[in-house]
Amino acid sequence: MRRNSLMSAASVVVLSLMFMAQAAAQGEVASAAARDQGVQTAGTGAPAMAGATRVVVSGDSLVQARPDTAMISVAVVTQAQTALAAQQENARRSEAMVRALKAAAGAGAEVETSGYSLQPQYNYRENQTPIIRGYEARNTVTVTLGDLSKVGPVIDAATAAGANNIDNLAFTLRRDEPARDQALAAATREALRKAQVMAVALGGRVGRIVEVQEASIGRPVPIYDTRAAMRGGMAKTMEAQATPVEIGTLDIRAQVQLVAEIITER
Repeated sequence: MRRNSLMSAASVVVLSLMFMAQAAAQGEVASAAARDQGVQTAGTGAPAMAGATRVVVSGDSLVQARPDTAMISVAVVTQAQTALAAQQENARRSEAMVRALKAAAGAGAEVETSGYSLQPQYNYRENQTPIIRGYEARNTVTVTLGDLSKVGPVIDAATAAGANNIDNLAFTLRRDEPARDQALAAATREALRKAQVMAVALGGRVGRIVEVQEASIGRPVPIYDTRAAMRGGMAKTMEAQATPVEIGTLDIRAQVQLVAEIITER
């Protein structure tokens, strides 16, 4: 019992140190932004300076970044009278699709199975027991690639090889730390600017920053392009026409709350 208690206590200490380290890193970004403006910083528990008024302000920022990764989910769906026939036909077409995906995506891409199902299909009639009319097999493969110029060709290759369902196409940002840091620094500068505006209005100046807190910071939300997915699904009926893909930008948001001391001349 005592050993378990000691292990639990040690785990709490380790987790606490991890959270403290993360908070310290985020606080350093905000503090650096404040120091760049030539403003003194102080700890949260620091006593107020003589003749100073404390104000609380917030800063928001929005940084846009280009995606660096695409995720494409394609599937082969087959139907047959028996489960075995649906499964075997699906396996044959899926193998061809995977080969085509790997060739089109290139060596640096990740190709992996993300879903598989084999289910009976029913005929429903009122007040009667459903009757199995056949079986449907679905094999879904997700491709993750960093070369965004290959998105269209990958969709075309998949449909040409037997894929008949494009489940999803999304663009995201794998290396998002620089953009998140940029958003955090911009939010801090905005909060400090507000404090300086208030200080000037009061006939004073910002003496020091007492506290800076990160209210929120949003990770990039993937861009989903359902139009490209639909076009890819129709590629077999539109011969020799490549799938066009338009890549937008991702929004990274940050919000900071800042406590500053304003010194007024008396």
